[in-house]
Amino acid sequence: MQIALRKITKIPLDFEVKSDEITFKGYLQYDSGKLILLKAKLSGKITTDCNICADEFKLDIDEDLELFISDGLYKSSEEYPEDIIEVLNSVVDLEEIMNSEIALIKSDYLSCEGCKTK
Repeated sequence: MQIALRKITKIPLDFEVKSDEITFKGYLQYDSGKLILLKAKLSGKITTDCNICADEFKLDIDEDLELFISDGLYKSSEEYPEDIIEVLNSVVDLEEIMNSEIALIKSDYLSCEGCKTK
């Protein structure tokens, strides 16, 4: 799901993206300057590999996300956190953000239930 940044105002714009067993749901809202606030919840199950036994297993996901999207390059300011996504074509791709967050979760050290009890 792609959304043109010019359509985002002070009134929250709700979105929902689903993929397999994952739901990415929240809203986009103009914050200030070139910044758009994205507040969302990533929930469901993902298939990943256990870092101990290498078996595939389903991992429950329930993550709250809050980050900013910049329309173009963003110059640092102490007022805003480091979680800023720079969009160079004035269109935000919510599926790409969802997939990036899933990849970030999968990059963590994860173990299946069988290995946790050993």
